[in-house]
Amino acid sequence: MSSYIKNIDFFKGNKPEDLVSEFGTPLYVYNESVIRKQMRKVEGLIKKYPYTANYSIKSNSNLSILKIALEEGLNADAMSVNEMRILLLAGFPAERIFFVPNNVSSEELTFAHDNNIITSLDSIDQLDRFGKLFPGSRCAVRINPGVGAGHHEKVVTAGKKTKFAIAEEDIDTVFEVAAKYDLKIVGINQHVGSLYMVPDPFIAAIGNFLRIARKFPNLEFIDFGGGFGTPYHKLNDEAPFDIDKLSKEMEPILDDFVSDYGYAPLFKSEPGRYCVAESSLILGRVFATKSNYGHKYAGTDIGMNVLARPTLYDSWHDIEVIRNNEVVSLEDGTDVITVTGNICESGDILAKERELPIIKTEDLVAVLDAGAYGYSMSSSYNLRPRCAEVLIQEDGNVKLIRRRETFEDLISLF
Repeated sequence: MSSYIKNIDFFKGNKPEDLVSEFGTPLYVYNESVIRKQMRKVEGLIKKYPYTANYSIKSNSNLSILKIALEEGLNADAMSVNEMRILLLAGFPAERIFFVPNNVSSEELTFAHDNNIITSLDSIDQLDRFGKLFPGSRCAVRINPGVGAGHHEKVVTAGKKTKFAIAEEDIDTVFEVAAKYDLKIVGINQHVGSLYMVPDPFIAAIGNFLRIARKFPNLEFIDFGGGFGTPYHKLNDEAPFDIDKLSKEMEPILDDFVSDYGYAPLFKSEPGRYCVAESSLILGRVFATKSNYGHKYAGTDIGMNVLARPTLYDSWHDIEVIRNNEVVSLEDGTDVITVTGNICESGDILAKERELPIIKTEDLVAVLDAGAYGYSMSSSYNLRPRCAEVLIQEDGNVKLIRRRETFEDLISLF
């Protein structure tokens, strides 16, 4: 693909320089059409049986995006008390919110219970705590099926070496604790990892999890988790995750389970990244170029405070260069160059020794696929205020969906 920005008309006629002139750099820019397209794909994953996609809001919790998810018929997952609060603020009814925390206080569990939000307990200890607080209540449990997968060890969320969930070998203890407090386990959930680019690992995880589900009687729902991948190497024509193939291959597995179990509970998935990653790019300004001992660098204002994933996971994000509102083509010449941010850390690198169009000072760089775990993981490190977020709506109009932080914001808590 020569240019993702041009291929999908990302800016819908808006000029990047006009956007940064009004809202500054760095700037998160979202495309509403992409968000809705991706959300509709996951909402149609299972057609034969009761199903809902729970948007995992830790990937991006902007209020405007949550309202889009609600409009598209998605339910939502929350990991904290404030994620529950913002979902309620966005208009999600309690029955469409699933609280999936780990290692939380009695106060957070109480908020969920008092607001009629179903909670999944992540350990025997947390299940016991919940039982003491709310005997006779309904709840779910998160099961670690013993296998995990993901693009980096820090995003593998199941298996023999992870902090998450209750091991399959402890299921008998789950039943003992539930009986002790007269708890009704109405659902089970899992999450084995992130960024599957082919359906096979997820299919295997579903089959394994349904084997475990047979141990739980009278379930109201079974949540398979998420992890559907994003083609971060799209400029090199990386194929997207084939969600249609996943849908087709899931159906006979679900057929077998429903036949054995006697009925179809509500099936759930937990897409986050898949819904929003491709919908956003970050616009940043190049403020310096240089060569150090034979290595070329382009210094931008997109630091690790703006996008943490490359520093945290060595993650790849495609980069396009914009000059005079036009995407610069590789055919105009290339450099092998390292693109960095402006944070006082040697790990503050967006792209290391990448072949890119020749970059000049004052160019804009567009960091693609930044909609998931971008702003939500950003910080004010080096006292650099968090940037603004804008949404290019389906009609091409631009809407500010989060203003830029100010110095006054940064000092307001002192």
